[in-house]
Amino acid sequence: MTDPTPGSTPRTRIRRLPERTVTELAKAHGVLDAGLVAHVAVLDSEGQPYVVPVGYARDGNRILFHGSSGSRLFRSLGAGAPTCLTVTLLDGLVLARSAFESSMNYRSVMVLGTCTILTDEEADHALRVISDHLLPDRWADIRGPSRKELAATLVLALDLNECSVKIRDGGPEDAPEDLDRPVWAGYIPIVESFGAPVAADANAAALPVPNYMLGWTR
Repeated sequence: MTDPTPGSTPRTRIRRLPERTVTELAKAHGVLDAGLVAHVAVLDSEGQPYVVPVGYARDGNRILFHGSSGSRLFRSLGAGAPTCLTVTLLDGLVLARSAFESSMNYRSVMVLGTCTILTDEEADHALRVISDHLLPDRWADIRGPSRKELAATLVLALDLNECSVKIRDGGPEDAPEDLDRPVWAGYIPIVESFGAPVAADANAAALPVPNYMLGWTR
């Protein structure tokens, strides 16, 4: 079994700015738990690469996501095509005194491996975990998937056995010769937030907004 410590394999060892490497698996879990969208790479049968955005959730030491069972790309993933999944959280813009040192603050996780198709009870569990991550407490209110809808859905799991974590925070790293340059330097935090709920139609507008939605924060 692959060592699950982030950055512990030749493919996941960070060589560019290695001081930003994070090796704690708990940190990888934290980044994944804070994100909502992952990007999944896959090659089609002709070798054309595609990157697909997906909603996802972490379940223990694996990532769960789903797509259409009619999608050739998702079927390829389900058949064992190698993939790279990434999650990036943008935390701020870094304004240095030079263009070269200007940057961004971020937290990112990259996962390499192959996916496993989940079926029956495992698929049901995965769909609920994904829903609870993206829409906390919503599952109890809504209709669950029908047999037809389940047949149209391919549920996949990707283990975190080979991953890397890279984090940048703080201000700019100006070159010594630029420190006296009369240019403002520092960083601007980026903060996500949810807006006020917007009803889909008159029927929804006649109902109170659920308390659990009012408690969602970013």
